[in-house]
Amino acid sequence: MTFEELNLKKPIRNALIDLGYQTPTTIQAASFNVMMSGRDTIGIAQTGTGKTLAYLLPCLCMWKFSKDPHPQILIIVPTRELVAQVVSEVEKLTPYMNVAVGGVYGGTNMNTQVAMVLQGLDVLVGTPGRIIDLAASGSLQLKDIKKVVIDEVDETLSLGFRPQLLRIFEFLPAKRQTMVFSATLSEEVADFLDAQLLNPARIEAARAGAPLDKIDQQLFEVPNFLSKVALLKHLLQNSTDTDKILIFVSSRALADLLHDTITEEYPTELGIIHSNKAQNFRFQTVQQFQNGEIKILIATDLIARGIDVTDVTQVINFDLPENTENYIHRIGRTGRADKNGLAVTFVSEKDADTMAAIEALMQKKLDYSAVPEDVLFTEEMLEFEKPKLAIPGKLIKLPKRDSVGASFHEKKAKNKKVNVRYNHKKAMQEKYGKPKKKR
Repeated sequence: MTFEELNLKKPIRNALIDLGYQTPTTIQAASFNVMMSGRDTIGIAQTGTGKTLAYLLPCLCMWKFSKDPHPQILIIVPTRELVAQVVSEVEKLTPYMNVAVGGVYGGTNMNTQVAMVLQGLDVLVGTPGRIIDLAASGSLQLKDIKKVVIDEVDETLSLGFRPQLLRIFEFLPAKRQTMVFSATLSEEVADFLDAQLLNPARIEAARAGAPLDKIDQQLFEVPNFLSKVALLKHLLQNSTDTDKILIFVSSRALADLLHDTITEEYPTELGIIHSNKAQNFRFQTVQQFQNGEIKILIATDLIARGIDVTDVTQVINFDLPENTENYIHRIGRTGRADKNGLAVTFVSEKDADTMAAIEALMQKKLDYSAVPEDVLFTEEMLEFEKPKLAIPGKLIKLPKRDSVGASFHEKKAKNKKVNVRYNHKKAMQEKYGKPKKKR
């Protein structure tokens, strides 16, 4: 199937030609007619399979020009980076259409976004929290929304946005089409969707958790941080100048530590992004990575969902993600657009159970590769890697009375008195024979 065979508007078809897109991906081809029918839809497909275009194409084909300034299409995403990515995709698809698109997200001046919304938008892309802020303030009207898309709904819920999503639904008209996309469909996600969608069509382009065929997955057993750094340097030294290498770590602290450790060897080729970095810094770094100005990028899982970088040749998992499904998201950053990719994972002894869970999710057993002979491992561990010594609880017994010290001496006689309540009336009677009368 080609895009020519789909019932696309001519302006969108021309935009696709300009972009060089000829053939829809599996999820794009499978979902287009279903969404065009107006039915609620759940789309399940792996990262990098074209989910964004899968919902943008039918939404834009069904969009109709209106003089009303309120948006008709609402797209909800979990991160600021995804907001920028989706806005960019809408702009690429609508050069021949009079479509006004804008993105809103937290961590930036709200007044600027309020002004943009009040000028009028056709398509609004935003994070749940900022959409609520604008709707609650009255700046954003959602009464004309006809199409609602929740992209990366699994990540959105895992980040704790469930209350915000429910609040957004309260602002939306009852008559609307809701489209939801996710790489995985957990029980939590399924329960949420059952309550919010009306008889949805489920489109699964690929089995959730299935490994991507074009990605060569390699495992190395590495004991600690310094040994991982030694192996990482070896891999980077043996990469080509054209390689784009994405290094994943599980925390901001580890990202900073790794960056500081290897930045001397790669002062101009290395970048880093995580949630503690300023918004402009993150956008600029991703753009530099996309343009090839830097070829090595260290990133955390949270930010990874918002990265849409083409031609990533290698993904290196410096450590394993806490969520096993994030492994799929990580390695899905390479091997796109019919190109082969390489995913390298460092596994320590404590990661054995997590790795087993990942293999169970993929239904595939992965073999370990031999560590190159010129890579020297060390037994030295950094402070955060050292096992914490547990101090066993001790039962403290009171000393026996025959062996006590001076603190347990017998009370003096004067201190053995028992306090008795003084009865004035009785005392007067005993003294005078009769109660003393008041005058």
